[in-house]
Amino acid sequence: MMNTPAQTTIAAIATPPGRGGVGVIRLSGSKAYAIAESLTQKTLPKARMAGFRQFYDEHGQVMDEGLVICFPNPNSFTGEDVVELQGHGGPVIQNALLARLLELGATAAKAGEFSLRAFENGKMDLVQAEAIADLIDATSQAAARSAVRSLQGAFSNKVNTVLEKLIHLRLHVEAAIDFPEEEIDFLADGKILALLEDVQSSVKAVQQSARQGQLLREGLQVVIAGKPNAGKSSLLNALAGIERAIVTDIAGTTRDVLHEKITLNGLPITLTDTAGLRETGDVVEKEGIRRAIKEIEQADLLLLVYDLSQGDDPLELAKNYFAEHIEPKRLMLIGNKCDLTGQAPQLNDYQGFRQITVSAKQEMGVQALIEAITAHAGFHPEEDTFIARTRHLDAMKRTQQYLAEARVQLVEYHAGELVAESLRLAQNVLGEITGDFSADDLLGKIFGSFCIGK
Repeated sequence: MMNTPAQTTIAAIATPPGRGGVGVIRLSGSKAYAIAESLTQKTLPKARMAGFRQFYDEHGQVMDEGLVICFPNPNSFTGEDVVELQGHGGPVIQNALLARLLELGATAAKAGEFSLRAFENGKMDLVQAEAIADLIDATSQAAARSAVRSLQGAFSNKVNTVLEKLIHLRLHVEAAIDFPEEEIDFLADGKILALLEDVQSSVKAVQQSARQGQLLREGLQVVIAGKPNAGKSSLLNALAGIERAIVTDIAGTTRDVLHEKITLNGLPITLTDTAGLRETGDVVEKEGIRRAIKEIEQADLLLLVYDLSQGDDPLELAKNYFAEHIEPKRLMLIGNKCDLTGQAPQLNDYQGFRQITVSAKQEMGVQALIEAITAHAGFHPEEDTFIARTRHLDAMKRTQQYLAEARVQLVEYHAGELVAESLRLAQNVLGEITGDFSADDLLGKIFGSFCIGK
């Protein structure tokens, strides 16, 4: 675990850059009170009581004035002495105040260092610390609510419940190993297998909820591709609900990649419109097509739009431009301009791919497409969904693998020592989620992504 020197007192501006009525600067560490008293040249107010103070520079001149609030250890955000200075929000005065605090002995905080200290001092676990950043970065109300639930410990409680079951199982296995003359019977009587299967089911249940939380946090990367004039930009506008992309009858109107962040049925989506796919001698359009193919390669879901009135075969287009990316889990066929062919919007199967006919211009079938996208992603968050990250899902996947190994060793070989080792590894991996087992490089990566001052 990363260690922070006890004598170091950190300081940072906690409010966003720019002009504002109030700007907050935070201090945390053993010298926080002494530094704040030097800044204000006055005794600090009582704990958790706001007191008006003036802030002085090195020449004794007033730099700013505002409120001071003190939070003594251990009952503070970081578990250390914390002081918040609430002055005016202009960037010049905020930076000047921070520079003065550094002159008085504070050290500039690194990104996420306040939250890191809270984690190291036992004020929160790793999942709760991550939830702070996720709450700040939430792009929808559903994501914000889920982040709050994680911050309050909903995710951690579920993980800890599974850990308790796993520890209980390990105790039974260790007991079998301690009495080797009874080991075979004890391992084969079905009790340990039942406990193991219960742990596996519990991990799977948490895994499913975490998947929903990951979608809420990270969203879905959806790319719209197709030939020129197929209606890609019209579809983006219909899904976004605004005239975001330029729509004309001229082929090749869209020559660059256009991104739009939207929310569909609660699912955050980054929607990308791309240049029309065709053979061209235009240098600019060629570059647009190159960028389009790059976006297609990185997409979670590709909406391949084709013109129903032209009788195009969408899979032929797909084979010509991105054959290696043709797979049902990533590709959805969108037959556009059904209003010109007299067809009604519908969902059906086309050679194993989900096909949806719409009229983007008339906004016919768009709602069905939205529902198909969220269903394709497997997005159906429960009311108590918690926010989750890719690393959480990876840890649970590895936990399942170790549990599966333990089951093989138990059922096929009755190898108590090997069962015990697999369960130990499963516990360590599951413990990575809350920070019970965390390498320094993992902590550095996680907290390094936080805001300065948080």
